[in-house]
Amino acid sequence: MTQLTGIGIAARDNVALSQSELAAIVADFPTLATPARDGGRLAYLDSAATSQKPNCVIDTVTEFYERSNGAAGRSTYELADRATAAWDDARAAVASFVDARPQQLVFTKNATEAINLVALGIGNASQGVAGGDGPLDLNLGAVDEILVTRAEHHANLVPWQILAQRTGAKLRWLELTPDGRIDTNPALLAQAINSRTRVVALTHVSNVTGAITDLEPILAAVRAQERKPVVVLDTCQSSAHLPLSFAQLASAGVDAICLSSHKMLGPTGIGALVATEELLYSLPPVLSGGSMIELVDMEHSTYMAPPARFEAGTQPLAQAAGWHSAVDYLRELDLSRSMINEHELTGQLLEGMNRVEGVRLLGPANTTQRLGVVAFEVEGVHPHDVGQVLDASGVAVRTGHHCAQPIHAHFGLRASARVSLGVYSTPADVSQFLDALQNVRKYFNR
Repeated sequence: MTQLTGIGIAARDNVALSQSELAAIVADFPTLATPARDGGRLAYLDSAATSQKPNCVIDTVTEFYERSNGAAGRSTYELADRATAAWDDARAAVASFVDARPQQLVFTKNATEAINLVALGIGNASQGVAGGDGPLDLNLGAVDEILVTRAEHHANLVPWQILAQRTGAKLRWLELTPDGRIDTNPALLAQAINSRTRVVALTHVSNVTGAITDLEPILAAVRAQERKPVVVLDTCQSSAHLPLSFAQLASAGVDAICLSSHKMLGPTGIGALVATEELLYSLPPVLSGGSMIELVDMEHSTYMAPPARFEAGTQPLAQAAGWHSAVDYLRELDLSRSMINEHELTGQLLEGMNRVEGVRLLGPANTTQRLGVVAFEVEGVHPHDVGQVLDASGVAVRTGHHCAQPIHAHFGLRASARVSLGVYSTPADVSQFLDALQNVRKYFNR
C-alpha cells in the first residue's frame, strides 16, 4: 500500500492486522453484534460521526461510578482521591497518545468547545479581558485577517466568523481543488497568508471527502511571516485513525489541535484542546467559576495557570476515565497497523462505488492521502432516502450536510450520504454496503 504521510503523522512501517486479529477487535464492540433493523447483520459505517465503544470503555465508566465516584480535587477522602487520580491519569494518557505533555491538554465538553475556547479567548483578549499572561499578542482589530478553508466543519468555521464580527477582523478562506482538496497553490497561499494574517484555522482530514490536508506548504507560508499567525488544526477525523504527534505539529508551526473522545472509541461528553504553553498562557479565561480560580474577593479574582484556567466547574470524570481506557485500547491495537487495513478497505469502497451506475463520489477518486470517509450522491435520490434504503439492508451511514455546507456547495449540492470506516470495519461491512447501494436506484425506479 501507499503509506499515509505528512507533518505530524507518526506512522511507521508495519504489517496489516490479520483476519483473526480483526475478528477479535470486532468481538470487543458489543453494539456491532446488535441486529440491524431488518433483523440481519449490522454493517456500521458511520464512524466519522461517532465511533462504537469497546467493552473495556463501557466497563471502565461503570466501574468508575461503582468504585471511584467522588469530588475530584475538592476533598481528601478516599473516593475523592480516586476520582482525582482518574482525572489526572486520563489527562496524562490522552496527552501521551498524541505525543503531547499533560500540561498542554485542556479537557472540554467536546472538540467544538475546544475550538471555541481558542476563538473566544482571542476575542476576550482583543476586548481587554484580563487573565492571559503569556508571550503572544492576541489583540485582533480591523486591520487583521483570519484565514479558514471551504473544507471546514461548521465547528471550525462559525467560531471564526463570530470572532471576525467581535473584533472587526476580515475573514478570508482558501478554496478547494475540483476533487475537494484544499488548494495549496503557492501563488494563492502567498496572497492568503500575509502580514495581516493573525489566525489560520484548518482541517487535518475533511469529514466529507476524507482528504488529508497537505500541511507543509501552508505551514511554510505561516512560518515565513515575521509575526506568526496562531494555527488551529481540526484533528477530529485524523486522531482516531492516524498516529499523531503534537510535538511534530508544534515544531512545524501548529499551535493547537482539538480531539473528540467519542470519535476515538471513548464516551460522549468530553473532548480536548491540545495547545502549546505559549498559546494557553496567553489566553484569558473563557468560562469562569469554580476550579479555575486562585483567589476571589468581592471585587477581583485571580486565575489558575493552564490547563485548570480553562476547566471551570465539575469535571466529566467518568467520561475522562473511559477516554483513558479508549486510548489505551487504541495504543495496544496500534494505529500504524489498523490504518493499513482501513486503507485497503477504502480502496475496496472506492472501486466498488465507482462501478455503481448513478453514484457520484465527492472527493479524491483514489486512496492517495485520504482516509475512509466517502461522501456520495445517488442520481435522482435524496440522501435521506438513500440512507433509509441502506438501513433496510442493515447498513448504517450518515445523511445530510455533515455540518459542512460550504464544501457541499463546492460540489453543487446541499447534502449527501456518507460512508465512513472505523478500526473495527471489515471487508464484509464494505461488501454489504456495496450490495445494498446497487439496489438504491432500482428501488426508486420500479
